[in-house]
Amino acid sequence: MVVNGRPLKRMKRRVTADLHDFLTFPSSPSSSSSSVDGKDGLSRGPFRTRVREFLTRNALLPPPSSLFPHLLTWQMMFRVGDLTDGPDSLPEAVCLDVVEEDVTRSRSVYCDQCRVVGWSGHPVCGKRFHFIIKADGSSIGGYHKPCMCCGDVLHLSESKCKSCNHVTSTDDVEDWVFNQLENTTHLLHGVIHSNGYGHLLRVNGREGGSRVLSGYHIMDFWDRLCKMLGVRKVSVMDVSKKYGVEYRLLHAITKGHPWYGEWGYEFGAGSFALTLHAYKMAVESLSSLPLSIFLSQGQEPRTHLQDVITRYQSLSERELVNIRDLFCFLVSLIHEAPKCSPGVDDITNKKRRACTSAILGSWTGSDIERVEEAMFKVLRAVSGSNWVSCRALRGAVCKVAPSELLDYCLGKLGGKLAADGMVVKSRCNPDSGALEYRLEPISGSMVEMTVCNDSFIPNCPSEENILRDLRYLYESLLHPRTMVRNGHQATRDLAIRSAEKLLDCKHFLKDYGVEKTISITNPSATCLLCAVELIDESEEYATSPPPELVILPPNATVSDLKLQVSKAFQDVYVMFRRFQAEELLGYGNVDDSTQIKLLLGTAESVRVRGRCPGKNGLSRFKMERGIERWTVDCSCGAKDDDGERMLACDVCSVWQHTRCSGIDDTDSVPAKFVCQRCRSSNRGTKPGGHCKDETVTDVGSSSCFGKCLSTPFDVR
Repeated sequence: MVVNGRPLKRMKRRVTADLHDFLTFPSSPSSSSSSVDGKDGLSRGPFRTRVREFLTRNALLPPPSSLFPHLLTWQMMFRVGDLTDGPDSLPEAVCLDVVEEDVTRSRSVYCDQCRVVGWSGHPVCGKRFHFIIKADGSSIGGYHKPCMCCGDVLHLSESKCKSCNHVTSTDDVEDWVFNQLENTTHLLHGVIHSNGYGHLLRVNGREGGSRVLSGYHIMDFWDRLCKMLGVRKVSVMDVSKKYGVEYRLLHAITKGHPWYGEWGYEFGAGSFALTLHAYKMAVESLSSLPLSIFLSQGQEPRTHLQDVITRYQSLSERELVNIRDLFCFLVSLIHEAPKCSPGVDDITNKKRRACTSAILGSWTGSDIERVEEAMFKVLRAVSGSNWVSCRALRGAVCKVAPSELLDYCLGKLGGKLAADGMVVKSRCNPDSGALEYRLEPISGSMVEMTVCNDSFIPNCPSEENILRDLRYLYESLLHPRTMVRNGHQATRDLAIRSAEKLLDCKHFLKDYGVEKTISITNPSATCLLCAVELIDESEEYATSPPPELVILPPNATVSDLKLQVSKAFQDVYVMFRRFQAEELLGYGNVDDSTQIKLLLGTAESVRVRGRCPGKNGLSRFKMERGIERWTVDCSCGAKDDDGERMLACDVCSVWQHTRCSGIDDTDSVPAKFVCQRCRSSNRGTKPGGHCKDETVTDVGSSSCFGKCLSTPFDVR
């Protein structure tokens, strides 16, 4: 097929060549400040201005955005990597959707993530920007929509499905768009509030269903994007799994920090009032646990755990002393392991164990030497560095001895020293997984290996077997519920507490420090972090918006500052849409015509007091925690919602963790609950307390934004 004189595939290649490369966009900055120095074509302003410029310059606004102005879906296409040279090969393409959500018309006004990470006092922002890469490569926007009944794809102009005759309404399409914001299969879903604070909700690499992009590719892209857009802080709740285990625990043991720490995410907030110091101590206590306590128990016969540990100790070139050493070695083996076919090691080892004792009792040493010499002869006849498969070698010497003796000798062949200064090298074929042999000149390291040649067994563990052992060791040595007894009860108790703390630390945070970099790269401008206070606002329930960055020209006056501060807070927060800055705190009745540089000198921040006239209608947007007035005071020390399951006392209405109240996470919550303090004071249940059937906000919800659900108990 030819269009405009060019082959169709070549046209696609030309179109794809014009796209930005996902693996490098925006170009990796040479320093942390280059993302705000204007080289990316955007201004040096804060997130609220840079995101507008980014979307206008780089993204399209396809349908159905025109139908839903409160859910504008911007679209940007990327190619993955460089173009290939083959005429029939096309580069992969990735679609980034940016959903601009009007919070005032949203179905979820409050942000669960802000509440549990410590930003619950922030006012509700007017906009949320969702950055989404769908797993199927399609876009939320576009000219097609799914049938809400059968799922068939319909054109945007079609209202009736041809397959099931279901009539799709505008509300149905809107439901579908909102559902995309809750979908857990996206390769990437990050949300940034208009004040520059955001949350990385999910990253799904190859294990999560990605066909092209790895988790590292996606995280690199997200980190570069945040730097370019001037994002201030991003939180992530690390509940990721890899190799079938809780990855935040495994990665903390091997690296000392979570996987997200590779991109600068640090301890943000621990559940159950855990601190950064407690997190670091837990990492050190568990990872430095010596392996000797599991090996020197004097148990007969030896346990499977001891066999697994000693097996990997023998495989390692360096001594494995503690738990960190062991798991670091296992992870390195997974990356380097040959992709052996499933069961290759198992079958070989089973045959070896079954026949070894019988063979040694039936055959003499000269019989074994005769078979080995025949195998050496076959390997010498092979030219060059070619490998001989186990099957071919066995077939070549099949008449020399019975099959049981052949299998035994093949199992022991790797590492055997031949008479002419050569040694047998064994490996698993990287493609087929079959065991192969060849002769190689002996080296110094092989001399040591052949000293105990009779006990040497060639080890070629497949990735599947290493993963199996990793999961077994994780359950036996790391997981608090299944950790084995090691003979030292105090040591085991410390290890269990440390593992529980690491699992309870889920919230991690990255501070991009954008305010400092902007001021550095704008030496001629006046950059001020402006905090505001509302006049006549109750201190008990006062909102606490973070300071907003305001950039002024060098000759700006106090009047200019008040105007820009008013505009900034009006643009960012719903509650401040009528905000008017009136005075600078600490500077008395200074004249509005006074120049800022003369007044503030080298100061980088200022506090401004003002009013929000007629804000009563906007009171529900006062804080991300919502309009409920609830108190958290748990025995663990927690004073705020941390995302864990909580329940309220039916007497004092104070919330506390179910786990701290002696209720296991897997147990149901009692219909009536009285906390320890109220039981100690013998206070009776007050009338009109929480009804067990009432609808409450689930503080521990794992959804992206606040949901209400009906529960049989008053549970948070």
